[in-house]
Amino acid sequence: MVRLIAPLGIVGPVPRLVLRDATVLDADGPRPHTTVVVEDRRIALVRPTAADDGVPGPGPEDRVVDLAGRTVMPGMVSSHFHATYHELGSKTAPFGLEEPPALQAVRAAHHLQLLLQSGFTGAVSAGAPFAIDAGMKAAIAEGLFPGPRLMAGSRDVSTTGHAGDKSFPWYWDVGARGAINRSDGPDEFRRAVREEIKQGAEIIKMFVTGGHGTVAPSEQTEMSFAELSAGIEAAHERGALVRGHIANRDAIHLALDAGIDVVDHGDGLDEAAIERMVELGTFLVPSQLFPARFAEMMSGGGLGFTAAMAQDIERALAVLPAANAAGVKLLCGDDYGAVGLPHGRYADELEFYVKEAGIPPLDVIRWATRHGAELMGRGHELGAVREGFLADLLVVDGDPLADITLLQDPARLAAVMKGGTIAKDELAVLGDAG
Repeated sequence: MVRLIAPLGIVGPVPRLVLRDATVLDADGPRPHTTVVVEDRRIALVRPTAADDGVPGPGPEDRVVDLAGRTVMPGMVSSHFHATYHELGSKTAPFGLEEPPALQAVRAAHHLQLLLQSGFTGAVSAGAPFAIDAGMKAAIAEGLFPGPRLMAGSRDVSTTGHAGDKSFPWYWDVGARGAINRSDGPDEFRRAVREEIKQGAEIIKMFVTGGHGTVAPSEQTEMSFAELSAGIEAAHERGALVRGHIANRDAIHLALDAGIDVVDHGDGLDEAAIERMVELGTFLVPSQLFPARFAEMMSGGGLGFTAAMAQDIERALAVLPAANAAGVKLLCGDDYGAVGLPHGRYADELEFYVKEAGIPPLDVIRWATRHGAELMGRGHELGAVREGFLADLLVVDGDPLADITLLQDPARLAAVMKGGTIAKDELAVLGDAG
């Protein structure tokens, strides 16, 4: 049985869903004239339509939709997601204390619902204060609102005076930490990581360097190797991953030496780092759309750093094709909610990497589907249209390989399904066959 979310959020059982004559599109490429059958939470059958081999005839209550070649693809994953961000940078306040925690939580719920409606059935947090991510994950699991599969994040673990800690003057410090877990020395890093895991974090965010939109320069490394290693070791001991905001070459290698799982941004990536990341299986989230949008917004504004930012963006985009060709596990996700990059336009970055970095559309879709599922530890049951996999699926009216911008258009997302639950259903517009 497929589960359907009604307009008022009431969940009820509906018959088996048969999607006939689809073009199945996942990281392995397109498979035209294919029938996909969803039963309960999983993909029951994926077979050629011509023969309908092994596809039992539809029962009187089954729902059959003839897609006439339209695309069925896996739900996407945003692998660098800040659910609480809202016009970040527009207010002078301690990072994470720009708004009351309750308001941030409501905004997080809204942004997570928006992400799901945009075709992203998974999200890996890049940080949030007040254990809001863990609360959102529990609320989604309880059915309080429809949201994506969420890997909850932590506050930013880093040292006194790091870029995030500089978001307010020292004399404002009254002990309220907001989105910052300030730590100094290996023992404090271990404590901070364990504290975040206690509060529900599954992936720990560390601010390893400045740069990439922060107030500190990119060449400034914010922690020692001993501190970074202690934090990563403590996380791995308790089954959590570690991601790092890293924007210079030496710090990338430092983090790889320490065993980091995810490099965020990766400005300064070089050939040696690419080779090591492939060998170690380290993930990379370039997140270059935000600095590009910010530089565009601030151009002509008299801020001297925009020219340097433009050079950094150009260098970062230039190295991505080599990283992609070498087999680095690249991911989608960016600082949505920061100034100049509002929530809701999550698929814009796919077009950005295709047009600005020259990445083939199929590869960018792989970043957003298979690689995202692997980061979440769910590559064995998510990120592909395969029999037995969970039914996290999108139905797209058109071919994203021919026009990647289709994924930005809500009108072209005819259906969004997470685990057999249809969160968005406009299949009737395409024409139900049964």
